[in-house]
Amino acid sequence: MKLTGKNQTYFESNKKLWNERTGVHVKSAFYDNDGFITGKNSLNKIELDELGDVNGKSLLHLQCHFGQDTISFARLGAKATGVDFSEEAIKNAIEINNKCGTDAEFVNCNVYDLKNHLDKKYDIVFCSYGVTGWLPDLDSWAEIISHFLKPGGFFYYVEFHPMVWMFDDSFEKIEYPYFNTEEPIKIISSSTYADRNLKLQEINEFGWNHSLSEIFNSLTASGLRVEYIHEFPFSPYNIFPGMYQSEDGYWRMSKFGDKLPMLFSIKAVKP
Repeated sequence: MKLTGKNQTYFESNKKLWNERTGVHVKSAFYDNDGFITGKNSLNKIELDELGDVNGKSLLHLQCHFGQDTISFARLGAKATGVDFSEEAIKNAIEINNKCGTDAEFVNCNVYDLKNHLDKKYDIVFCSYGVTGWLPDLDSWAEIISHFLKPGGFFYYVEFHPMVWMFDDSFEKIEYPYFNTEEPIKIISSSTYADRNLKLQEINEFGWNHSLSEIFNSLTASGLRVEYIHEFPFSPYNIFPGMYQSEDGYWRMSKFGDKLPMLFSIKAVKP
């Protein structure tokens, strides 16, 4: 996908948002960066269980934000590379990586431009939690994933369920389409999930909803073989209104319980 015209304008506005939010996130209790630097692993049980042992594997982490998960993979023995379009995110990722004494690598570019910045193949391509909603074209995204995988390698993806993004901010009504309408959803954003009480500069945020069928079909069209799709009625993060923490440690919506899918995960192999 060429980053021209309207899409370039959307990405520039989103990059402005993430450059500002990164500074807030690094200092937030949500990310607990001090605890992370002293040894805390930022990965969740879901992805750790489903990924299996990554020791000795090469791993490419797309849309890595400021690198905690990438560095966590490096701590687990992976040769990890993180990619993000936010200059502030990558600057902080490199600083944190140095403080942790890990050997993760970081690339600052839009995921669609990655072929112009990286010339390697990987055992695993990984992305997680709140990433594909920032991308308009999943066919190009899936082609990038397939390109960077070694034969026999796999893509692992854990993400908030598309149904979650249909609701308004208070989860009172259906406000947004389940399907990708190609035109972006525009929101004037002045807050962040990492600190809901903090008032931030208003910035235009552009996003795209993607159905499970669109995600599945984009991966298979790129030549990947989907091994499974799992769905979960909970979240590892308390980021939506009216959530409660269950005995298993996960967060559920008080008004929905186990009725609403909150997450899904996919594993797809490159033959």
